[in-house]
Order: sequence, then structure tokens, then C-alpha cells
Amino acid sequence: MLSRLLIPVLVLAGLVAGLAAGLALRPVPAPTDTAAGGDFRPGENRDYVRLNNQFVVPVLTGGNVSAFVILSISLETLPGNTEAVYSREARLRDGFLRVFFDHANAGGFSGNFTDAARMQVLRSGLREVARGVLGPAVTDVLIIDLVRQDL
Repeated sequence: MLSRLLIPVLVLAGLVAGLAAGLALRPVPAPTDTAAGGDFRPGENRDYVRLNNQFVVPVLTGGNVSAFVILSISLETLPGNTEAVYSREARLRDGFLRVFFDHANAGGFSGNFTDAARMQVLRSGLREVARGVLGPAVTDVLIIDLVRQDL
């Protein structure tokens, strides 16, 4: 009688173990952008707002201008915030110029100025300013063009 119960018990134990393993090893759901208050994934459902004019940043060496750095910036925003960006563009430009000047004074535009670590510092500063002006509507700041002209 014990041998007749052994097979169904083993089958049932195998099913339970398989179910438990399936639940424990299921894939983790993709993270969502909860800071925006919606169900957004990075790179999806975004507007890209290009600021109208380029930024010109002087690079000083020994108190004299040795080069100019020219940048074009776009903002990645949640849908429907284009008008808010343009209405606050003056404040954004002022904050961005402060970040650019600080970066230039710290030597960020000297030598290998396109190094990934240096660019990450610059992008973080720009993102911080944009979120300070526009709040969580800004998801990223994109550097579209970057040119250095030595004198």
C-alpha cells in the first residue's frame, strides 16, 4: 500500500517544487519612471526640445582667452512640456551658462575634454539645473553639438 502512495506523493512534491522554483526565478519587471508620476520607460513617450541658440563658453589660460567651446543643447521632457521649456528658456540659459563657466574654470574643457567622466560631470550639472527650473518634467539634458576652437 505504501508503494501505491509513494508515486503520487513524489509527483505532487515535484509539481510543488517546480511551481515554487518558477515563482522564485521569474524575471523582475522593468523599472518605471515614478518620479514623473506616470508609467514611462526611459526613451519612450518623450519630447525633445532644442534650445534656440548655441552656448559660447570662453576657456581661459593664464587670464587670457585661449579657446572657445560652442555647445548646442536639447532637453528630453515628458510629453506636453515644450511650451514650458520655451517660456523658461532665459532662466535655463542662465543656469546652464553657470554650469559651463564652472566646468571651464575647473579645467573641464582643457586637454581630453570629451572624456566620458568629464562629460558625465557636465551632464549631471546641466540636468540638475534643468530640474531645478522645470521640475520632474525634464528627464535628461542632451549635448547635441560640442566644438572647441583654439585661438
